[in-house]
Amino acid sequence: MRGAVVNADSLQVYREWRVLTARPTEEDCRTIPHRLYGHVSVNDRYSVGRWIREMEEILSDLRAAERLPIIVGGTGAYFRALTTGLARIPEADPAIRRESEGRITREGLACVARELERRDPRTAARIDLQNPRRVARALEVLMQTGSGLAEWHARTPPALMPPSKAARIVLAPPGELLKERISRRFDAMMAAGALGEARKVLETGADRSLPGMRPIGASALFACLENRLDQDAAVELAKSESRKYARRQVTWFRNQMREWAWIEEPNPERAVERIRQGSSFEGRTPE
Repeated sequence: MRGAVVNADSLQVYREWRVLTARPTEEDCRTIPHRLYGHVSVNDRYSVGRWIREMEEILSDLRAAERLPIIVGGTGAYFRALTTGLARIPEADPAIRRESEGRITREGLACVARELERRDPRTAARIDLQNPRRVARALEVLMQTGSGLAEWHARTPPALMPPSKAARIVLAPPGELLKERISRRFDAMMAAGALGEARKVLETGADRSLPGMRPIGASALFACLENRLDQDAAVELAKSESRKYARRQVTWFRNQMREWAWIEEPNPERAVERIRQGSSFEGRTPE
C-alpha cells in the first residue's frame, strides 16, 4: 500500500515558519504526499482539538485513496488524542478567555480557584489549582458551555486510531547524539536563512503570545533582530533552549508512552530498516 506523511507537530502547521521548524522540503513533498504542513497562519490559535478534527477528514480521505497514514512529529498530546480519544470541547470564545484570564489577574489565583471548587468540584479535583492557565481554562469552559471540563472528558468519543490499529513507535537516539544533532541542525537552519525568516515573521506584527510565534529558537532570533543579543549569543541560546525542550519531551514520552515500541538506534538508516522489517514493534519499553 502506498503511504502518505501526516504532520503531528504543533509548530510545523504554521506557513510562515519553514526553516526554523524544519518542515519537509519541497522535494520531500513531491516524493510522497504530505498533509497538515504549513496550512495555517501564525495569527491562528491552532489546537489539538482542531488537529483531531482535521485528522478525521484526512484519515477518511487516505482510506478512500488506499494510502497508509504515516503520522510523524513530536507533539505528544496529538498522539495521545489520536490513540485514546479527545473530548470535543467547543473552540474557546476569545472574549470569555480574556474574561477568565483577567479575573485571575484582578482577583488572584486563590480566589478564582475557590470559586471553581465551589462551582465545578469534579474538575477542580483533577487539575493543578496552582497553575493559572489550568484554572483559567477550566473556568472558561464552564462559563462558555455550562458544563465543566470533567463532564466534557467523561463524554470523550472513541479514538480515531486506537492502539490495536496502529504501530506506535518512539525514536529515541542516545542523549549525547541528540545534543550533537541539535547543534548541527540549528547551524544548518541559520545557513538556510532562519534569521531572515524570523525577520519576516516579526514584520507581520503578530501577537507574540500566540503559539505560532513561539517555535524553539524564535525568541533568541527575535532578540538578535532587536539588538538585544548578538548573533553568536542568540544561536547559543537557541541551541540551549532546544536541548532543554528535547529533555522535557523525552521525559514526557517516557511517562506517557511507556507501552509504545522504543527504538534507541543511533543510526537513522538502521532505525528505518528496523521499522520496515517490523522488528521495532516488539522493541523494549523505556526503563
